[in-house]
Amino acid sequence: MGRHRSDRIGVGRGALAVLGCLVLLTLVVLGVRALNAPEPRPPQPRQAPTPAPTPTLTPTTVTTSPATPTVYIECRADRCGTVFVRVPGGDVLLDRELLRGEQATFTEPRLDVVLADASGLRVEVNGVPRPPGEPGEREAFTAERKG
Repeated sequence: MGRHRSDRIGVGRGALAVLGCLVLLTLVVLGVRALNAPEPRPPQPRQAPTPAPTPTLTPTTVTTSPATPTVYIECRADRCGTVFVRVPGGDVLLDRELLRGEQATFTEPRLDVVLADASGLRVEVNGVPRPPGEPGEREAFTAERKG
C-alpha cells in the first residue's frame, strides 16, 4: 500500500551519498587544476608613464641650436600674458604665462605664435626685433625660418 518509513530514509541516504560524491569529485577536480596551474609571479611594480617633455623656461635662454632662432621671446614685465607657440598643424611647444626674465627660443622652420598681451614681451623673429604691442594688445603671427 504505501511506502514504509524505512524506504524514505533509504532514498534520503542515497541522495546524500550522491551529493557527497559530487562534492568530493568537485574538490578533486579543483585540486588537480590547482596543482597544474603555473606558479603565480610576484606582482611587478608598475612604471608610471613618462610625461612628454615640455619646454623649460628659465631666466636664461633655452636654445636648441647655435644658429639664430626662428623666434625668441623674453618677458620684461612682472607677469606677461599667455604665450602660445606651436608648429602649424602640429605640436604645441608653449602655452602658458611667462614671468619677468623668462625667455624661450624656438628653432623650428615654421611657427604659429599668439601673444595674449604683447606689451611686456621682447620678441625677435630671425634675429629681428618686433615692435612691442600696446598694453592688452593681442598679436598673432606665423614666423618662418630664413636661411
